[in-house]
Amino acid sequence: MSLQILQIIYFLVAFVFTVIVGKITIPVLKSCKIGQNEREDGPRSHLRKQGTPTMGGIIMIISIVVLSIVTSFVWIKDGLNDNIKDLVPVCLASIGFGIVGLVDDFKKLVLKNTEGLNPKLKMFGLLIIATIFTIYLSNVIKLGTDILIPFTGYRITLPTWIYIPFTILVMLAATNAVNLTDGIDGLAATVLTIITVTLTIISARYEEFGVATFSTIVAGSCAGFLVYNVYKAKVFMGDTGSLLLGGVISSIAIYIKNPLILLIVAIVPIAETLSVIMQVISFRFTGKRMFRMAPLHHHFELSGWRENKVVVVFGFITLVFCVLGVLGA
Repeated sequence: MSLQILQIIYFLVAFVFTVIVGKITIPVLKSCKIGQNEREDGPRSHLRKQGTPTMGGIIMIISIVVLSIVTSFVWIKDGLNDNIKDLVPVCLASIGFGIVGLVDDFKKLVLKNTEGLNPKLKMFGLLIIATIFTIYLSNVIKLGTDILIPFTGYRITLPTWIYIPFTILVMLAATNAVNLTDGIDGLAATVLTIITVTLTIISARYEEFGVATFSTIVAGSCAGFLVYNVYKAKVFMGDTGSLLLGGVISSIAIYIKNPLILLIVAIVPIAETLSVIMQVISFRFTGKRMFRMAPLHHHFELSGWRENKVVVVFGFITLVFCVLGVLGA
């Protein structure tokens, strides 16, 4: 069976399995009254979402963990142990980020602590996971500290003392960017489905089949989650999902030695992050706001765009830049 057909099968299995998990999990979240708390200073249209089941990222975590374990057992049977060695580190790092988000969501939504996990403690948790992951890559499995420069074919080798802080920064920035992107129905899941499919293609091109398979599983899980997350959403991913997915794309990009590709394929999360930074700087120094509201998707909402239009336009932009990313990888 060809690699392409195999990846399509993995995607479809992940999609169907996630839909099934969602069918079971969402009623549980409802019965536990784990609902969304909307910002009072946010778009007025979002107030109707108050109480929508949140922490739905656990649906993707369950799917990713179960399917990664099943896949690993199949590979053991077939003697493909090298694929497992590639899949396990990116899977554990991604789930680790998701667990930090899960703790934050649990405190906010279950324990009714509106502040959630202390921001410093939350960042410390993400920092620990990112540090362990990067040290493991550079010092344990000796993956190397070289990274590819997109569109050039050149690789540069970074000293370890630069490589480790750099890759940690990539992981923290990616999780924060995806977290900011998760603001309207279906946006983050749509964008991340496209990005993870792209990373699957790139990983397969590099013959990183373990990583490619993991990326396919995540892409299928994102697509399955979208069944319940498109407008009007029946469930939100919460920090559980957004931190999970930020960990996915950053750990994969680092593992395949192409972290700079995220500057291209993750253009929407980057734009969302920059909009917040620009808004803060502008207000602090001029007393005026550059955007009606940040992150960027709220600016377009308040400019009259419907949520579906924002998702379609941002999704199309992501698709275009992901095509460029594949060409430049």
